[in-house]
Amino acid sequence: MATATRGMLGEERVAWLSTLPRVLFQESIALVHASPGTTWRAPGPEASDEELKTAYGSLDRPIVVYGHIHRSFIRSIRHVRMEEIVVNTGSVSLSYDGDARAAYLLIDDSKPTIRRVEYDLEKELKTLSDCGLPHSDWVSKILRTRSPQLP
Repeated sequence: MATATRGMLGEERVAWLSTLPRVLFQESIALVHASPGTTWRAPGPEASDEELKTAYGSLDRPIVVYGHIHRSFIRSIRHVRMEEIVVNTGSVSLSYDGDARAAYLLIDDSKPTIRRVEYDLEKELKTLSDCGLPHSDWVSKILRTRSPQLP
């Protein structure tokens, strides 16, 4: 799928993506894809406070936001210096938490909230089956079950 996705994006967009920072700091918020050290490994919602501190404590921000795991949650953990809120935004599609609705994060006055929105899953499945993406049947299975599936 990565090769097909690179081809769809084109080299110019792929080159631009490679210039983006792995961590984005925005005032009191740190934003990463998975964790600061890697774009592919991240703790899940069942992780202990210690695991979350180990993964995100070095970011030194009161709010840390990440994605990657497709399971939204909001957790407050205590650091020596401050309370830190760790948030996973979930997924606009391809949810792994049993809820097919699109998830997004709203931060209002430093208070994060996960919001859910209904969307036309059947239309997405049809578009996916028509797009020519390799393994689209596997992705469709994930969309239908709302959980990770082996290919």
